[in-house]
Amino acid sequence: MIVKRPVSGSLARAFISIILLSVLTSGIALMTLASSLRDAEAINIAGSLRMQSYRLGYDLERNSDNFSAHRLHWQSTLNSPVLKELDRWYVPESVKSGYQQLQLAWHEMDSHLETGDKAWYQDHIQQYVERIDAFVLALQHYAEHKMQLVVAISLAGGVGILLLVVMTLRRIRRQVVAPLNHLVNASLQMEQGNFDIHAEGAHLPNELGLLSRTFNHMSSELDKLYRSLETTVAEKTHHLNEAHQQLEMLFKCSQALNTSQIDAHCFRHILQIVQEYSGMSYLELQASDNWKLCEGTKKEGRQTITLPVIMQDTRFGELRWQSENTPVSEPLMKSVATMLGRGLYFNQAQKHYQQLLLMEERATIARELHDSLAQVLSYLRIQLALLKRAVPEDNLPAQTIIADFSRELNNAWRQLRELLTTFRLTLNHSNLPAALQEALQGLQSQTSATLSLDCRLSSLALDAQKQVHLLQIVREAVLNAIKHAQATEIIVSCITAPDGMHSVYIRDNGVGIGDASEPPGHYGLNIMRERAGRLGGTLSFSQPQNGGTQVCIHFRSTGGEESA
Repeated sequence: MIVKRPVSGSLARAFISIILLSVLTSGIALMTLASSLRDAEAINIAGSLRMQSYRLGYDLERNSDNFSAHRLHWQSTLNSPVLKELDRWYVPESVKSGYQQLQLAWHEMDSHLETGDKAWYQDHIQQYVERIDAFVLALQHYAEHKMQLVVAISLAGGVGILLLVVMTLRRIRRQVVAPLNHLVNASLQMEQGNFDIHAEGAHLPNELGLLSRTFNHMSSELDKLYRSLETTVAEKTHHLNEAHQQLEMLFKCSQALNTSQIDAHCFRHILQIVQEYSGMSYLELQASDNWKLCEGTKKEGRQTITLPVIMQDTRFGELRWQSENTPVSEPLMKSVATMLGRGLYFNQAQKHYQQLLLMEERATIARELHDSLAQVLSYLRIQLALLKRAVPEDNLPAQTIIADFSRELNNAWRQLRELLTTFRLTLNHSNLPAALQEALQGLQSQTSATLSLDCRLSSLALDAQKQVHLLQIVREAVLNAIKHAQATEIIVSCITAPDGMHSVYIRDNGVGIGDASEPPGHYGLNIMRERAGRLGGTLSFSQPQNGGTQVCIHFRSTGGEESA
């Protein structure tokens, strides 16, 4: 390999440039100073012309004998050699024109002096002296300009030399010192076993550039000997780390489900764990009953991958995700989907078990009421019938009291039967839409009106006890519409707003509720309001514009779920 620009040649050119610049600036400055040696003499001689002009005027006025000698002296002064030297190419035009004007004016004045024209001389002497002053001032400016030029040349030469020195030092630092330092550092790193190192300065056209290129080639060859081994070790380590992270993620997800009560908090925790370990931009669990949980932000136009959430051949929903950077292992997500399906299955099983316990407890209460209070009321009705026969019919006050007592006793018996029916309500489904549909099918046989259901409320929104309260509110509202509204259509709709507020509407097209207060001895509406309060919500009655009655239940669950 050939060195295009040796370091010694570059340094020699830099030093020669500095010497040439210093000689050039010094020579120009010396020449300028040499041309200024007689500037003071020229200014002095030009200034003496002013005094000689006034002396000539004085001699002319006095008719002095020295007039001719002074006249010749004035002319010799004007034509002195130092002033004649001003007629050169480098002298400013103002100085040369001023001297030529003095020459011309002198010829005119000399002709008048020769004739002895005193009046003319007295009239024009002041004007001529002003020309002399202008010429002296031009000489002074010329001398000052040459001094300024000397200073400027000296400063320019000094700045140029300084710049050359700085550029030379900078070039030495960039092309010599810095590459040497990089080579030393690279050698130290190579000594420590780091062969993937490249010395800077390989682009330089000098000896250090050649040395850097040779060093880089050597380090590349050494690095190739270890590259394959390091790559293999890194791949194995990466696979082990991924497997470890996946196992750790699955273990934490399994721990999240290992609780006594599996609810929406557990599923959200699982989604957060999966998103944290996998780095997904969006993760969504969509259940089959209009319920979903989301983590992250879904972006339109990006590919969404979907997996079914299945447990024991039952599809509980879907698991969807979007990955922004790296793809996520599909077998891993299948394991997560299986775990979520198991969680949803156990959630329904737990809820169904709680419902069974609640139904058994309520059935026990119904049996106790039937065996105690119902028997007493039946006995009182029989005794009241015997009493009515024993009292003469013409005893109107007694017959009135017996009739009132019989009416209230019948009301108590009817309310007890409704209460026993409510307590004997059974749920065969842990799924809320299915339970509501089953309850409406049981009431359809009691009316000719059309009963329809539109339920978009998830089962995870309510626990077993709250689900029973909501079911009983709906059943009581539908029963009231069947008994009192004379409606041909009764619609039950359940929806969830984006802010998490759940709403249940029972609408009919009947005669309308009118006053929402109950008569004395009736407690159905109050019981409905109490049940709505246990749901953490409110119960309201209204009359739509198209007629009929609308019962509204608004409540917000605390399960942390998110509706679709």
